[in-house]
Amino acid sequence: MAKKGAREIVALVCSECKAHNYATTRNKVNIEKKLEIKKYCKNCKKNTLHKETTKLK
Repeated sequence: MAKKGAREIVALVCSECKAHNYATTRNKVNIEKKLEIKKYCKNCKKNTLHKETTKLK
């Protein structure tokens, strides 16, 4: 069985085109703010800021 811990699955959304590009996990105990990571967006074809959202598509 899987462990029930402090990790949760979140989606990363491009801040420019609003495309759901990545899904990742984060530790909700250690990280209190929402994740903001610069990653490559295949729709914009450049590195943009991706923000955390809880809605997975």
